[in-house]
Amino acid sequence: MKISVWNDSDLSDRYLKQVTQLGAEYVDFGSGAWFPGVKEQGYPDLDAVIKVRTKVQSYGLDINRVTLPDISEDFMKARPAADKDLENTCQALRVFAEAGCPLARQRFVGDTFPQMMARTRTKHRGGYESRSETLARPVPTYPSPEELEGWWERFKVIYDGLVPIADETGIKLTVHPSDTPNQDTPFGGIGFHRVIDEYPSRNVGYLYCCGTRAESGGSAIVMDEINNYGRKDKIFMIHLRNVRGSLATAGGFEETLLDDGDMNMFKILRELKQVGFDGCVNPDHHPKLEGDEDGMMALGYAIGYIKALFAVLSVV
Repeated sequence: MKISVWNDSDLSDRYLKQVTQLGAEYVDFGSGAWFPGVKEQGYPDLDAVIKVRTKVQSYGLDINRVTLPDISEDFMKARPAADKDLENTCQALRVFAEAGCPLARQRFVGDTFPQMMARTRTKHRGGYESRSETLARPVPTYPSPEELEGWWERFKVIYDGLVPIADETGIKLTVHPSDTPNQDTPFGGIGFHRVIDEYPSRNVGYLYCCGTRAESGGSAIVMDEINNYGRKDKIFMIHLRNVRGSLATAGGFEETLLDDGDMNMFKILRELKQVGFDGCVNPDHHPKLEGDEDGMMALGYAIGYIKALFAVLSVV
């Protein structure tokens, strides 16, 4: 297993030097519009992607995961104005594959139900702050079964276009679970399974987020799903973050530092090792620490913590 981190806004030399010093090995790009060309023509410019990868490699790092141009609400609702979404994201996948990027994620409007949650920031030991969500009151209306099935049919239009390109080029397509995983969210557990059932390609799998799935039902569901998806070789990378509570047990959850939540992160990494996972682990969300204006203190803590767990894994 390796460690990947998010890119910063402008991929600065200072940031790349810092994460190299901390011991990261790969960089993940989380925005569908980050690479030059997307805003101008709808998909990234190949020369620009190669230039970015060359810069990343000059620090001894490499690109792990990129994000395809976002699929709009207009497309997901089958409005004619968004017909080019499919063409643009397919072209983007070809560009990223040609540039040698191994993983790509596609984001979809509508895979979460933000109206279902009330959001705030909570304080933990010493006063550090983190994301917190509880079920909204009164409970808003869920999408109808017909609306959800219509969403899935539009998802399939995109994946029907992307999967053959992934099979042709070897780049892997990753799906992130719905965060927050409310009932009936498209990628919220049961819906998550539909992806690999519908698309059995070896190039279709998951960006498995431990924190998001723990929000659904605690550590037991995370361990079960790692065993299930891992045995099928469908976990392509990991978001490793810890939470307290879950929708099932507490009607809400709070994110925490890696050592301060309900899950035992060593047990998670050990389970990943047992199912043969050898991809990147990204510490993902970082709580706000005192005086940590740029987030590097929290990132450094997370990388050090994960490296210590890796060291233990190597001798057990």
